[in-house]
Amino acid sequence: MSSLGATITSEGIRFAAWSSTARRLWVSIFDDAGTREVERLELQPQGEGVHALFVAGPGPGTRYGFRADGDYAPERGLWFDPDKLLTDPYAVEIDRPYVYDWRLTQRRGEGADTARLVPKSLARTLPKPLPTFSPLFRPGALVYEVPVRAFTMRHPEIPEQQRGTIAALAHPAIIEHLKKLGVGAVELMPVTASIDERHLPPLGLRNAWGYNPVTFMALDPRLAPGGLAELRETVAALRQAGIGVILDLVFNHTGESDRLGPTLSLRGLDNQAYYRHTPDGRLANETGTGNTIACDHPVVEEMVLDTLRHFVVHACVDGFRFDLAPILGRVEGVFDANASLLRAMLEDPLLADRVMIAEPWDIGPGGYQLGNFPPPFLEWNDRYRDDMRRFWRGDRGMVGALATRLAGSSDVFARAGQQASRSVNFIAAHDGMTLADVVAYERKHNEANGEQNRDGHDENLSWNNGVEGDTGDDGVAMARLTDRRALLATLFASRGTIMLTAGDEFGRTQKGNNNAYAQDNGTTWLDWKTRDQSLERYAALLSAMRRAVPSLCETRFLTGQPSGRADVPDVAWLAETGTPLDEAGWNDPERHRLVMILGGERPEDGRLGVIFNGDRRACVFTLPSREGFIWVPTEANDTTDISRQVPGRTVIFMIERKVADAGGSPNG
Repeated sequence: MSSLGATITSEGIRFAAWSSTARRLWVSIFDDAGTREVERLELQPQGEGVHALFVAGPGPGTRYGFRADGDYAPERGLWFDPDKLLTDPYAVEIDRPYVYDWRLTQRRGEGADTARLVPKSLARTLPKPLPTFSPLFRPGALVYEVPVRAFTMRHPEIPEQQRGTIAALAHPAIIEHLKKLGVGAVELMPVTASIDERHLPPLGLRNAWGYNPVTFMALDPRLAPGGLAELRETVAALRQAGIGVILDLVFNHTGESDRLGPTLSLRGLDNQAYYRHTPDGRLANETGTGNTIACDHPVVEEMVLDTLRHFVVHACVDGFRFDLAPILGRVEGVFDANASLLRAMLEDPLLADRVMIAEPWDIGPGGYQLGNFPPPFLEWNDRYRDDMRRFWRGDRGMVGALATRLAGSSDVFARAGQQASRSVNFIAAHDGMTLADVVAYERKHNEANGEQNRDGHDENLSWNNGVEGDTGDDGVAMARLTDRRALLATLFASRGTIMLTAGDEFGRTQKGNNNAYAQDNGTTWLDWKTRDQSLERYAALLSAMRRAVPSLCETRFLTGQPSGRADVPDVAWLAETGTPLDEAGWNDPERHRLVMILGGERPEDGRLGVIFNGDRRACVFTLPSREGFIWVPTEANDTTDISRQVPGRTVIFMIERKVADAGGSPNG
C-alpha cells in the first residue's frame, strides 16, 4: 500500500501528498468541529514528488486537508492556489458530503479561503485486513445493479433512519429478496463521495447516481454514515447469504469538471499530472464531463491500484465494475488492451482473482472497445441490449442476431481463440429506460431534468404498444406485461453473465426518463408497496430455472457439436416445425420465431427447449423427440401445453425428462 495520505502511529500522524510541480505544500489541521484551522504546517520534499511531515500528537479522527502553491496559469494547466483547501486523494473518510458552491471555482486572488466550503479529510486507523476469501461470484451468474440510495428510500420494512444507506442492504428483508431472485452479486452504483454538477443546484436537483467523484477511496457520508466499517459489515452479511459485492468505481474523471469547475483536490495538487490534456494545453474530455483522468501516469496508476486493494483488503469485495473503462487503457490518448494499468490489475496478487467488469466505451476517439478488453475482463454488451430490443420490438430480419446474442455473442468475444463468452447481457441498466418503460414509451421524456428534453439518447429501440405512457386501456396494459415477461425470459435464457437492474424484476418505471441521474426523488426511488409482485415471482422462477439447468449458466461458446460425454449437440436452432432452420429461414426478414435446444454434458441429461414466438400471432411449435425422454414444461411458463398454439410475444421453456422421471419437479 502507498505511503501517501495520513498514516497514524502511536506518536502522531505522518501526512504525505504527491505533486511534481508544486513549490510548496502544507497540511491544514482543524478543530474537532472542522470549522477552525488550528495549524498549518509545511510538508517537506522527500524526493520524486513526495512531500511529507510527521506531526506529533494528533490521532485518529483528526480533520485535515492539503494546500499547494506554485504557478497559477490555467492556460498551461497550472492551478496552484493556497486559498483552496484540498481533499487528500488518499483519504478513506471525509466528515461531510461535498456541496457545490460557485466560490470553489474562483480564480486565484479573487476569492476567499475555501476551508469552510470543503469537507475535511479524516485520519483513520484502518481495520485489520480481512482474510483473503475468493470471490463468490462466478461468470454466468446474475449481477443485480443497485443504486444504493434509491433502492431502500421507500422500503417499508427498513427503519427510516437506515433507508438509503449501505447498511440497509444487510437488512433481512433485502437479503431475502436478493436470495429469492438468485442474485450472484450486487453491483453497487458508486458509493464513494461525489459532488453535484454545477448546473444542478440552480434547478433544485442533485446527482442521484454518484458518477461524479472527487477522490476515490472516501465513501459518501450520505450512503455510508458508518464509514468503511459499514461497507465491511454489509459485505460480510451478504457474503454469509452467498451473495458477492461488486463496486462500481469511476476512474475516468472527477467532479472538478472543466476549466470552469471547482478546485477540490487533484486539480489543486498537480493538474498537469492527474488529468490528460490536449496538445494545446486544454483539458482532454473523452468522458463528456469536462476532464479525463490520466490513467497512464505512474502516480495515477498506483493510486487506482491502491484504491482497488483498499476495498479488497478492508471490505472483501468480490470485484469491480469500471465506468467508461477505455479511459483506464488509454496510453497517450489511445486505447491499448495491454496498457500498464490494465495489465497490473490482472497481475496484482491482491487483485488477480477479483471480478473485473468493463463498461467498454467512452466518447473519445476510438472509444468503443466492446470485446477488446483482455480476458478475464467481463464487458457490458450493448449489442445484446440493442438486438434483443429490436427483436421484441418486431424489427425485420432479427432472428440471426437473436441466436447470436443468446449464444454468448461469439462475434464479439471469440477473438484470439477465446472459448468462453465475457458478455454481461442486459436489457436495461441505470443509464437509459427501465425495462418496463422500454415497452411503454416510444420516446424519452426527460423534461424534469431541466434541459428541455435535450439530454439522454434519442433512440431507445423502445415501443409503447399503442399508447405513449400511462394508460387505462386493459388491452395495452396486458400487452406491456406480456412484453416485460418476454424480455425477462430472454435475458435468463442467454449464455454469459446476465445483469438485472434493481426494480426491473417488478416493473419499476421512470415515466420515460432515460437519463434520471439528477432525480433523487420518487422518479428513481423504488416503490416497494405498488410493485408488480406477479412479475417479481416470474423473475424468481426464471432465475431458479436458470440455476437448475447447467447449460444456461455456462459461458462456453456453443458449437453445434456434443459437449462432454453427451450424444446430442450442445445447441440446435429450429423452426417452429421442429426442423433445423435452413439458410432461407435465417435470412427471412419476416421471421420472428425461433427454437433453441440446449444439450447437456452426459447422455442421460435432458435437453432444454426454449421457444421464442416474437410474432404477434399464435403458433403451434413442435419439439424433436428422443427415445426414452419426454418434454415437460418448466414452472417459468405462461402455458403448459405446447400441443396447442403458443401465444404471440411469448417465451416458453420445456425440459426433457426421462420417461420414468417425467413427474418430477420441472425446475430440476
